[in-house]
Amino acid sequence: MQLHEVRVHPSEENLPREEQLAWKIAEVATDPVGVTDEVTDMVINRIIDNAAAAAASLRRAPVAAARSQAARHPYAPGSTVFGLRGWYSPEWAAWANGVAVRELDFHDTFLAADYSHPGDNIPAILAVAQHTGRTGEQLLRGIVTGYEIQIDLVRAISLHRHKIDHVAHLGPAAAAGIGTLLGLGPETIFHAIGQALHTTTATRQSRKGEISTWKAYAPAFAGKIAVEAVDRAMRGQTSPTPIYEGEDGVIAWLLDGPDALYEVPLPEPGEMKRAILDSYTKEHSAEYQAQAWIDLARRLGQERTELRDPANIDSIVLHTSHHTHFVIGSGANDPQKYDPTASRETLDHSIPYIFAVAMQDGVWHHERSYAPERAARLDTVELWKKVRTEEDAEWTRRYHSTDPAEKAFGGRVEIRLTNGGTVVDEIAVADAHPSGARPFTRDQYVDKFRTLAEGAIADSEVERFLETAQRLRELTAAELGGLNLRADLPTDGPEGIF
Repeated sequence: MQLHEVRVHPSEENLPREEQLAWKIAEVATDPVGVTDEVTDMVINRIIDNAAAAAASLRRAPVAAARSQAARHPYAPGSTVFGLRGWYSPEWAAWANGVAVRELDFHDTFLAADYSHPGDNIPAILAVAQHTGRTGEQLLRGIVTGYEIQIDLVRAISLHRHKIDHVAHLGPAAAAGIGTLLGLGPETIFHAIGQALHTTTATRQSRKGEISTWKAYAPAFAGKIAVEAVDRAMRGQTSPTPIYEGEDGVIAWLLDGPDALYEVPLPEPGEMKRAILDSYTKEHSAEYQAQAWIDLARRLGQERTELRDPANIDSIVLHTSHHTHFVIGSGANDPQKYDPTASRETLDHSIPYIFAVAMQDGVWHHERSYAPERAARLDTVELWKKVRTEEDAEWTRRYHSTDPAEKAFGGRVEIRLTNGGTVVDEIAVADAHPSGARPFTRDQYVDKFRTLAEGAIADSEVERFLETAQRLRELTAAELGGLNLRADLPTDGPEGIF
């Protein structure tokens, strides 16, 4: 990997295009390196994982609304939409499928200087691949680029510190991935990246306080914008330049300011793109930083059933990383995280709620664990309000460690009992993490898909999709439409403009 120094340049310096980060990203996107079998297998896992999350969400209102919008835009040749059988305009297919994948907060993640769900790249890249008649091999290469760019940006540039939503790294990544898919030149990809970044920088209010249905739409919007940005760039339309380094650019005014200096790692020319191997999926439908805590809480509740009764608990303190404390913990200072009438989107970003329910139930379910009646249960509310988080410097250090043996997303729990006793335990990573107690392999991805698709997609369609996805590299252009979850779901709903 090469480290690229990125800083703000006054306009009078006239920073050459070839020295700008957007151009460096475009060069990575155009580098015709091969894809290893290991990376190919992980891309297939991620395609299956996305489909699993989408299948479970197809009848949820935000997904139905997005699907209804896409259905108003039939197109030939077009792209497929989860839950439908026709062909639709690619940017709207990217939109609808992006919402379906993201709705339950149930697919892959990468955490470093910032947050990301790099699987959000797949709907946009797949939609363009289907519409333009690309092969499975070309789709594979595009997805590998999208993952590489998003993860490399997340390693180096913190958005959340400045209350910018993490999809600002997704827009450029998806644009770069589409560029690789289509075999575009660096200048076209450069302008697509600039446009995508310029139009996907938004505040983190979508993940703060009372979290709304927009949480699922935000990454889908970034994917849709990336499709449109590439289309404009292919037509010769240019972008704000330099988009990152300009004195009125993203870094100067939205991030660390005019004195900022970032070191962004990108593959060297000829170096394989392997960043997808550093990402990790979710066994549970919740914010990734809750995954390990769910596993620990389930185990504690099963081993010490008395911990499920709030009458036995004086306090529960989760000592954890800065990110966990301030994003999904009590450090966020969001009273909504303790509100039994809060939205599902709010509850899946409340580690006090999640820990209490997982400990009481000994399981975690993507629907039942968030049901209004479950959140309102009196003994749960009492226990929930006894849970708080504290930042621990060592867990923050481990969160940011680049050493896989040290990197951790969990923490230490201290439970003070009303009888004067204490229970102390800790967990570093989720059970499903590559370093966890039960790392996910292809079998677990397939089981997750079959489980979540049950009752939503016909069994024959589930098996057809799995067979198609696992032949990714050899798929012809005619077969690429098979990477869809075919059903006859309704496209009507509340009326809008379309």
